[in-house]
Amino acid sequence: MIKKTFVLVLLITGWVAAGRGANPAEGVQVLQEAGGWWIHGEKRHVRIDESNLSMTVKDPAATWSFSSAAAEPLTVQQTTAARCRLLDATKRIIAPYETGFKKGLRITLDRFVAQGRELDFGVVLSVCLEGEEEDLVCEIAALERKAVLRQCLWPNALDPRQSDYLVMPFMQGMLLPRDWPEQVKLYEERCHSRGFYMPWWGQLQGKAALMAIIETPDDGGCSFDHPAGGPTLIQARWRHSLGRFSYPRRIRFCFFQQADYVALAKRYRRYVQERGNLVLLSEKINRTPRLANLIGSPVIHTSILYHIQPRSSYYDSVNLQNNHQLVPFAERAAQLRKLSNKGVNRAYLHLDGWGSRGYDNLHPDILPPCPEAGGWEGMRRFAEVCDSLNYVFAVHDQYRDYYLDAASYDPDHTILLSDSSRDFGHTWYGGDQSILCPSLAPGMVRRNHRALLDHGVKVRGAYLDVFDVVPPDECYNPHHPVTASACLAYRAECFNFIRSYGGIISSEEPCDWAIPYLDLVHHGPYALEPNPGKGPAIGIPVPLFNLVYHDAILLPWSKGKGEWGVPQTDWGFLHGLLNAGLPYLSLNPDATEMEQVNAMCRLHQRVGLLEMTRHEFLDQSRRRQRTTYSDGTQVTIDLGQNTYTISPPLQ
Repeated sequence: MIKKTFVLVLLITGWVAAGRGANPAEGVQVLQEAGGWWIHGEKRHVRIDESNLSMTVKDPAATWSFSSAAAEPLTVQQTTAARCRLLDATKRIIAPYETGFKKGLRITLDRFVAQGRELDFGVVLSVCLEGEEEDLVCEIAALERKAVLRQCLWPNALDPRQSDYLVMPFMQGMLLPRDWPEQVKLYEERCHSRGFYMPWWGQLQGKAALMAIIETPDDGGCSFDHPAGGPTLIQARWRHSLGRFSYPRRIRFCFFQQADYVALAKRYRRYVQERGNLVLLSEKINRTPRLANLIGSPVIHTSILYHIQPRSSYYDSVNLQNNHQLVPFAERAAQLRKLSNKGVNRAYLHLDGWGSRGYDNLHPDILPPCPEAGGWEGMRRFAEVCDSLNYVFAVHDQYRDYYLDAASYDPDHTILLSDSSRDFGHTWYGGDQSILCPSLAPGMVRRNHRALLDHGVKVRGAYLDVFDVVPPDECYNPHHPVTASACLAYRAECFNFIRSYGGIISSEEPCDWAIPYLDLVHHGPYALEPNPGKGPAIGIPVPLFNLVYHDAILLPWSKGKGEWGVPQTDWGFLHGLLNAGLPYLSLNPDATEMEQVNAMCRLHQRVGLLEMTRHEFLDQSRRRQRTTYSDGTQVTIDLGQNTYTISPPLQ
């Protein structure tokens, strides 16, 4: 009997302990006091002021104050557009809220009155501490009736005086000191864009840090302002989905007593890993074995035909010969043989302008291959030459731009905007164009690539242009409506079809929604002023993206000084080494280029499948930098002296 009682006590004690471990929210208390509410965790405390809905987070290392709701963060549509504040709600209910894994407050705001207008809608906010780390998770949902919510800025912005540095995944990444002397603007303030390669930002206050992760990024982004001299104001911005706020939006704040930008990047890496979105190159090689050939290989980017239509903004009305530049398939193949004879025994070959009328023309109806260059037979032989040289052959392709002289063009197939208009332009080489509805893109990809394969063209991969870096499109056409989230799903379907025939998948830049699908991108360097084409760096460049994803995607680098995405004072070769990226290789390289290419390839062969574990500045000028990889390899560059060292040395 004593034994049985003892065992029963152990079982009950174990069950209670396990229950507490399974529900960290049990350690959180929610209390009301005069004028406000407290959410007390074991690590931090959150106060909500009832009068203005401002929020303060008290942490052992820092206090983080979020501003009041006195601004106008809500844009509402009720017959006509209106702007209002959270404080304009005539009905307000604040109550404790618990789900079993997070605990805090639910705030219901309803029946708004603004500028004498009654607005028939409401919002429900939740503010909770979640998990053993007590992240602050904030969620907003809309109660839409006669009025619908079109845009919302919430939670309120952090007091900018409390942030010494902003950590921002603006392209590859930047640090922005609070008092940075120049005005800074993001290229875009939406997630899944050059402004947000990854949907998070961080703020450093002394040794302490705060990190904001946008957990519902498809219709998310930020409001961003950094005037000359600072400070920086950044706040989550949520936009509607096909005109309605049809699902809850969520942001997570993580707090650190001591952290730098590397620690924030590593916290985000853990976040995407826990959600199954960190698909490593080693896994991608298992599903596409051909990808192994690219580890330590150069990237060759070449073309067949550049044909510029008179309506294009690139059209040269003076030197007409510049509008039609042709190199036949056979001539390009001969150049590749010469390159192979120089010792380039493997490479990734990206081919532009192979379609019927060349680069950025007639999409998506690009077949047959360019007749002037050799047609089907010429392209088939070119692909066979690539195979014989051990060069992985991939084609440039495009399924967003929709040219008005394409065989399949029909206005009903284009994206219909919210105001019932259509997007038309004529920037690119092919002239007049609109935008293809994303719902039609997968069918076009399957049609074209099956035709290539059926004609015996040994295509080993495809670059689907702009799919990963242009924010998702919406289409309001009632025949084929598409939300932003659905747009990304259609793009992923296109990527998956390329993989289905063993192809390597690439696109323009590495926005992280596409990391599970992509094998390679064209580039992912730094933000420059006024655009990534050329100029000085915006803020202080840091490799945030590679600290998260170096071992998950192949990322080539230009080697010259001040080239695309490389700060104008820097050599891309050194940044390429620091980031252990692949090198671009020209068709007729000299000895210096071959030396640089070989160095980058040997380094990539060693660490291309490894995590970048650390980046650090070695002096006050920030011109000397070092990265460390998970095998202990360290790459040190000096951008002032144009030197580098690799330890241990390459063999």
